[in-house]
Amino acid sequence: MANLRKKGITTLKILISAALIYFIFTKLNVAEIFETVKKSNPFYLIFALAIFIISKVIAAFRLNSYFHELRIFLTHKSNLKLYLLGMFYNLFLPGGIGGDAYKGYVIKKKFEIETKKVVSVLVLDRLSGLHLLFIYACGLALFLNNSQLENFKILIGLAIPLSVVVFYFLNKKFLGYVLSVFWKSFGYSALVQLSQLICVYFILISLGVETSIVAYLVIFLISSIVSVIPLTIGGIGSRELTFFYGAALLGLNESTSVAVSMLFFLITAVVSLLGVYYAVGKPELEVHQ
Repeated sequence: MANLRKKGITTLKILISAALIYFIFTKLNVAEIFETVKKSNPFYLIFALAIFIISKVIAAFRLNSYFHELRIFLTHKSNLKLYLLGMFYNLFLPGGIGGDAYKGYVIKKKFEIETKKVVSVLVLDRLSGLHLLFIYACGLALFLNNSQLENFKILIGLAIPLSVVVFYFLNKKFLGYVLSVFWKSFGYSALVQLSQLICVYFILISLGVETSIVAYLVIFLISSIVSVIPLTIGGIGSRELTFFYGAALLGLNESTSVAVSMLFFLITAVVSLLGVYYAVGKPELEVHQ
């Protein structure tokens, strides 16, 4: 019954992703989107790929800092292998065990640690990233020249320090055993999301976009938050939909926006596919002596 339920959820996610992509393509000139992608400058895309890889290495360091607080002293190399395998499972095997669930399973199997604590730090790792996406989105939104936002900019600005205070005290109340690395993980998350913003910047440059850079970056940040909602496969469809409507709202080229989303997904897929090496031969987890 549980297996049937998983298959049903996966099928539903695939259908939702397909429906969203189909909807977007009925609203846009598909040939124009693919022509935009084809004309992208590969030199800048290579830079974007490199920066994306750096962002994932930093993200792996963030997760390992949480593991170390649980006295799970994985080497950074072993944790990076596990992180890469998790990315592969998340994107390419959505019907099977998810990437975070697999990491939790491996850690629980190798180390004598409470399941609740392992799950908690994996969720916290995700939330830490989402928190910085929110902060950067608010920060960049303050620089947008948009009449609809003018009356809300004070509130948007206040939301940044308020979110930090709230997130800190939630960590303190529910996850006090990893509170000592709160600011360390905050710094890691800031670098992760900054790296991904630079990645998208290079994607924009590769497409010849020279204006409204901040607006495109804000849409990207919002789309990254939306893509975490588990309604689609790997965020496919939901990210493109956010780019489509965000572009319409901010007066950007919709085809270019969707092209940016597609190229970012392709970069994510290329890096995630590297995890197949560890899916075939499960990584041996080493600890610090």
